[in-house]
Amino acid sequence: MQSTLEELLAFRTVVDTGSITAAALQLDQTTSGISRSLSRLEKKLATTLLRRTTRKLELTEEGARFLAQARAVLEALDAAEEDLAVRRQAPAGPLRVNAASPFMLHVVVPLVAAFRARYPLITLELNTDDLHIDLLEKRTDIAIRIGALRDSTLHARLLCHSPLRVLASPAYLEGHARIRSVADLAQHQRIGNSQVPGLNQWPLRTSDGGERWDAAPQLTASSGETMRQLALTGQGVVCLADFMTVRDRAQGTLVQVLPQATVLQRQAIHAVYYRNTALAARITAFLDFLAAAMVPPTDSAGVREHA
Repeated sequence: MQSTLEELLAFRTVVDTGSITAAALQLDQTTSGISRSLSRLEKKLATTLLRRTTRKLELTEEGARFLAQARAVLEALDAAEEDLAVRRQAPAGPLRVNAASPFMLHVVVPLVAAFRARYPLITLELNTDDLHIDLLEKRTDIAIRIGALRDSTLHARLLCHSPLRVLASPAYLEGHARIRSVADLAQHQRIGNSQVPGLNQWPLRTSDGGERWDAAPQLTASSGETMRQLALTGQGVVCLADFMTVRDRAQGTLVQVLPQATVLQRQAIHAVYYRNTALAARITAFLDFLAAAMVPPTDSAGVREHA
């Protein structure tokens, strides 16, 4: 016969309070009821958990080992009940979200109407910053970070991975020499990132067997969205993540360059935050909603590939 939660609770409370009488008061039961629970538990386990003397109760070696397991079971139950209680309550209050402008514009903004309809009591504040920010300094609850994480003090949730592609507009490609190889790119206008040099190492196979090609861009911008707009207006070739170009590629306003030479390189997209009980319901609501929306596409472009 298995132990009951009532028996485990009685055992833990007696140990924590130091006596059967104190445990009975805390649990609003009779001393005889607590004593019977302990006796039933010891009988089921076929061992003595507590040595009873006229002055105090002492854990036996077996009792100490069993107590640790009993605590784990009861704490898990408490956590489950707390989680259900939080979810029953409608999340409410302010939630400050920070993301790079391309992610905010192409992923978050299109979801805002549906999110607000589901969680009308959450007040969203959306801020953009193309560089990593200090969450406390900027009073930010959730930050979306693209690429490798550097701050190990934050809690992180992986949302998805997004592949990188080299792209250009049809107008640019029609007005310039045909790109048949990676080496040909040296003769073309290249758009790059002025703040993150690593993003100017494009995922292309080179003639010497490498899997990164140094774009050495002639035109740079600090924002991926600015880079996208430059490419759309025919200013050159660019390397961008799928999450911001899915519609461009579907509509044909940007086309992939050198797909056969492209190496699969996926940028990780994380949500990072400080764990805060008061914010837990709001954070969970937003991250669950965002993760559910970022499903794998049905088209062949591979946008916002799931982790």
